[in-house]
Amino acid sequence: MNYKDIETYNYDLDESLIAQSPIKNRDHSKLLVVDKKTGKYIDDAFYNIINYLNKGDTLVLNNTKVMPSRIIGYKEDTNAKIEVLLLKELETDIWECLVRPQKRVHIGTNIKFDDAFKCEVIKVLNDGITHIKLIYDGVLLEHLDKVGAMPLPPYIHESLKDNSRYNTVYALKYGSAAAPTAGLHFTKELLNKIKEKGINILYVTLNVGLGTFRPVSESDITKHDMHKELYEISAEVASKLNECKKNNQRIICVGTTSLRTLEANIQKYGEFKSTIEETGIFIFPPYEFKSADALITNFHLPKSTLVMLVSAFSSLDIIKNAYEHAQKEKYKFFSFGDAMFLTDLKEDK
Repeated sequence: MNYKDIETYNYDLDESLIAQSPIKNRDHSKLLVVDKKTGKYIDDAFYNIINYLNKGDTLVLNNTKVMPSRIIGYKEDTNAKIEVLLLKELETDIWECLVRPQKRVHIGTNIKFDDAFKCEVIKVLNDGITHIKLIYDGVLLEHLDKVGAMPLPPYIHESLKDNSRYNTVYALKYGSAAAPTAGLHFTKELLNKIKEKGINILYVTLNVGLGTFRPVSESDITKHDMHKELYEISAEVASKLNECKKNNQRIICVGTTSLRTLEANIQKYGEFKSTIEETGIFIFPPYEFKSADALITNFHLPKSTLVMLVSAFSSLDIIKNAYEHAQKEKYKFFSFGDAMFLTDLKEDK
């Protein structure tokens, strides 16, 4: 099997299975539990995830928060409609963003969002990437709450009625252009039950960029230019994770962003270390993980780096079979879709 060929990670998906809106109750989504070594699977509901977690396990969640960062504005000189999607703050009020249509802007273009909020284009790069300076008085988030929308992926065509549903219930630190979607299934009540069972919950932060979800365009995936994302691990969390390793306790990542955070960290330092830095780690088969033992994740886009990562965490054949089964059983896919738990069923009680 050619693991470097992009077509290796392609699959056909019935578009009716792409979830267009969040389920009414977060933890009532479906859960496909898959043995990452044998491929054996169990169909279940997400609120039963606790049945597959053991006392002494450690659950690692990404507490990043998505801003309402998609803003519609108008050029001050021509009144042409421009869409701006804030991606990353480079320095105070200087942002990397996606601008559409980019051909309508140039250095010096002013885009007005409302009477008290506008921006100036200061650099125009490729593929819609643009640098802007935001101009406003007061607090940025108050302006975004007023005029911004949540940056839903392009495969979601319905508008979001409640912005909080594109954030996890434990979202804390603003900085992401997309949600760490595996965490959307958790409720505060479920997290409390998990703690009561004697399972540790730790939080890391990785600010999710749009590159995470974009399909890879290179036919040879080793030529793919992997995006970089800022992550943070505190000293307390690093110490507890190292203790888990020392005691052979399971580390379970909630989402590919948490997994990328831990794997980038342990790959670089040989153990978990407190840090705030960027990672552009790109994981595809064959790969041996050092950081985590199990993974809670959603069903990902064909040809995406996320399909490659979960295939490396389990195996390509097991993931493809799981995805086929999920389609037959009408699981929902992508951001607002159902969940999969890649684990070792022999360890679960």
